[in-house]
Amino acid sequence: MLVGDIMSRDPLYVEDSTFLTKARQMIRDNHVRGLPVLNSKGMVIGIVTNQDMLRITSTKSNVTVSGYVVAVPVVTGLMDILEAARLMLREKTTLLPVVESLEKPRLVGVVSLLDIFKRIDLGAVPDKRVSEIMTTEVVTTRPDDPITRIWDLMVEKDYTGLPVAKDGKLIGMITRFDLLKGTARIGKESDKRPRDSVQTPVEKFMSSPLYFVAPEDGVKKTIELMLKHDVGRISVVDGENLVGIVDRNDLMKCYLGD
Repeated sequence: MLVGDIMSRDPLYVEDSTFLTKARQMIRDNHVRGLPVLNSKGMVIGIVTNQDMLRITSTKSNVTVSGYVVAVPVVTGLMDILEAARLMLREKTTLLPVVESLEKPRLVGVVSLLDIFKRIDLGAVPDKRVSEIMTTEVVTTRPDDPITRIWDLMVEKDYTGLPVAKDGKLIGMITRFDLLKGTARIGKESDKRPRDSVQTPVEKFMSSPLYFVAPEDGVKKTIELMLKHDVGRISVVDGENLVGIVDRNDLMKCYLGD
């Protein structure tokens, strides 16, 4: 299957002169992981991502996208989707602009890791346990932690989501999108945040219910569960103990044999 078969056509995009506030609103309101960025000539120059929106430190409304563009490879619709997935994993991005041609990088679509993940051939998934591919050093947060602490963690450590635990038991998950939705009006600088928002607890923004698998569960079952519930990461629980976490990237790497 080719990128052209699954890509999103006529995608949302921004120009390098677009205000960051507008880009953040587009990402938040449309629940997309990133947006292609075009220059004044209509050529693709990179992307801005939901992670970039969390990195914004300026509260000024006239700051533009230009200083936050992330350079990523562009692809054409003729690329095989598994090759595109390998490229995304290698470049540590979840979104690739699709262009008319490499010589003429005019935007015709976008393809995401999620687009490819949804097309995984479940019959070709390796017979492995989740315990073989999960991340075992899991950072968690408490429901009463201030949301600003989690914001800083996600920016500094590039986390996409963190399990929320209370008295040793998992009760939810908080993600980048939860932050963008819940803290849309909060600036990154602590002295610019409204006073009451600094103490706003994680539990006000976390997602629940929490989905989880056991260490002995298979990779195939985990992929099916993530597809069913449209989540990007799942906690791995042994009894009541959190022992790991597995995300879409881990599962895709396993599927590709990387």
